[in-house]
Amino acid sequence: MASSENKTARTLADLGVTQPTQVSALFLEVRTRFESDSLLARDESSWKHFRDAWLGRKSGVLTQITDNWLKTATLEMKRVVGAALNELRAHVESQIEERRKAIESGTQETAAARDRFDLSLPGVIRPLGSHHLIGQVFQQIEDIFFSIGFSVVEGPEIETPYYNFEALNIPEFHPVRDDMDTFYLDLPKGAAQPLLLRTHTSPMQIRTMEKRQPPVRVIVPGKVYRRDNPDATHSFIFHQVEGLAVDQDITFCDFTGTIEYFVKQFFGAGVKTRFRPSYFPFTEPSVEFDVSCIFCGGSGSAAGGGTCSKCKGSGWIELFGAGMVDPAVYGFVKYDAKKVSGFAFGMGIDRLAMLKYGIDDIQVFFQNDVRFLRQFP
Repeated sequence: MASSENKTARTLADLGVTQPTQVSALFLEVRTRFESDSLLARDESSWKHFRDAWLGRKSGVLTQITDNWLKTATLEMKRVVGAALNELRAHVESQIEERRKAIESGTQETAAARDRFDLSLPGVIRPLGSHHLIGQVFQQIEDIFFSIGFSVVEGPEIETPYYNFEALNIPEFHPVRDDMDTFYLDLPKGAAQPLLLRTHTSPMQIRTMEKRQPPVRVIVPGKVYRRDNPDATHSFIFHQVEGLAVDQDITFCDFTGTIEYFVKQFFGAGVKTRFRPSYFPFTEPSVEFDVSCIFCGGSGSAAGGGTCSKCKGSGWIELFGAGMVDPAVYGFVKYDAKKVSGFAFGMGIDRLAMLKYGIDDIQVFFQNDVRFLRQFP
């Protein structure tokens, strides 16, 4: 059977339509075709093509129906075809006009929107955040130690006295605790044990050795808390990185080589280093690690003359404490002190950041002043 697209080009006799009841079905096909075509008229150009296809005087669909169906029909069929054609024409003309108005309205809205917004103006610039300077220094330190086989572990900031003190060879009445006077939590009566804000990240060294057998090579970054009066160089909250390496046959030479490698990577290859004897309960022997003053080049003299204010004329700046792990510590983690050895160190991140970037006041790290933070994108 012929499709609806070319039925209007043929007479009713050619289509085999002889009864009035067949006319309704034929016009229904045409109307369905019209509705389908109207959906394709989305802009002025496609609308004009749609209008001409249906209302064109020479070859429009309505003209074809008039010439091929109405004029060639019998007298009886003409009344039925004429009535259906008039109904179809009214529908087509009204819908085409409605479509024109809708397209015209949409075009006007688009133009109005275009007029409201000047697309040539620059967009709104949203400020981009960045890592805090302390976070940047943390990352630098982690990258250096990660490159030589250390891994990063983190632990709780609320600790028990056992992990914070006893397991690190600092018994309850040891005088070192006076220097680490810290913040204890106000717990309900009947609590199993006291809790405190950790004074260093060293507790994670114990927790790590409890879970792992040698070899162990870890650094522990994080916040620590001590009851210090805030000033330019002290704060009751600051940041540390503790380091620990334990294995068979680790010597003091391995220790010094590791620390010196870190310092030269962090401050530059030109700095000099030295050790001084010191004391820490959890290391034996213990040392203080110094680096040649990065501000005066180790000369002790300021560039403008006089004594360097950073190193006080000594040419050296104290960085952090370190040493070989005291064998007593291994007893708390069930390591055999006769078979293993190792070293540990702890450094203040805030102090390293102040030295590397020439910052005079530790308090600026905690004030969230964007004028300061923007200097270190």
